[in-house]
Amino acid sequence: MPEILSSAQIASYKQNGYLVLERHLPDDIMENIRSEIARFEDEARGITESNDRLDLEDSHTKKTPRLRRIKLPHKISNMIRDLMYSDHILAPARDLIGPDLRLHTSKLNMKSAGYGAAVEWHQDYAFYPHTNDDILAIGVIIDDMESENGPLMVYPGSHRGPVYDHHVDGVFAGAFIPEEVGLDPKDAVELKGPAGSVSIHHGRIVHGSALNTSDQSRRILFYEMMAADAFPIMGSMTVWDGIEDYDTRMLCGEPTITPRLKDIPIRIPQPQPDVPISIYEIQKGLKKRSFGTTM
Repeated sequence: MPEILSSAQIASYKQNGYLVLERHLPDDIMENIRSEIARFEDEARGITESNDRLDLEDSHTKKTPRLRRIKLPHKISNMIRDLMYSDHILAPARDLIGPDLRLHTSKLNMKSAGYGAAVEWHQDYAFYPHTNDDILAIGVIIDDMESENGPLMVYPGSHRGPVYDHHVDGVFAGAFIPEEVGLDPKDAVELKGPAGSVSIHHGRIVHGSALNTSDQSRRILFYEMMAADAFPIMGSMTVWDGIEDYDTRMLCGEPTITPRLKDIPIRIPQPQPDVPISIYEIQKGLKKRSFGTTM
């Protein structure tokens, strides 16, 4: 029996590739997340370039610090790590892809008011193909998500279609132009909701987000995970340091050394551009963009 989701929600996810659970997290957890963000924003004031903890906006200066991503926040925040292991996060994931779950990565994306960076259209699965696609991302919506502050957008049902070519001139660029592959921009849906809501999107769904043009921040904490029997394909951007390390990423349930194979389309994100490993930097290889660029 499902732990938290209704049969209608599960059916909708299978058909459309996404869900939004409104006001899923209590206010005290949201306040704790905001306090952690403030701590990292203070840290950003002391640096001039991105590092292994913090990803800075191109317009960042010490005088006007602008932080666009906190990298692997579960490794540098006990509060965010504890939330990752809680039923708030894992129960809906278990309802959708089973009891044995392994972490792929975490990240806290930040779009500050008036200049937050866009993320061009892409599929997560293009970055990390696996033996099956029981892969999803759970997003904790930290600020009220409205059209003006650059919400996550998805193409419903695109998780059941092809994995599109994310290369430019033979080099992986981490994005593509939907219209060039027959997707109609009018079909894209915004995943909006009040602070404390949770979005869930399938690893193969086409998604992106525009610039934040509002006077409100747009921050979202992502936990990306997969079924424990989904193993990375050679050439994936998934970090692989051996099975012992891989098993330390188990979130719940039991690990396995028996991959489950599924007949699904796969593309390899190689060759890689000679840039830092960041979707923002990789997408600078695009010659055309769907969304505007920051000033």
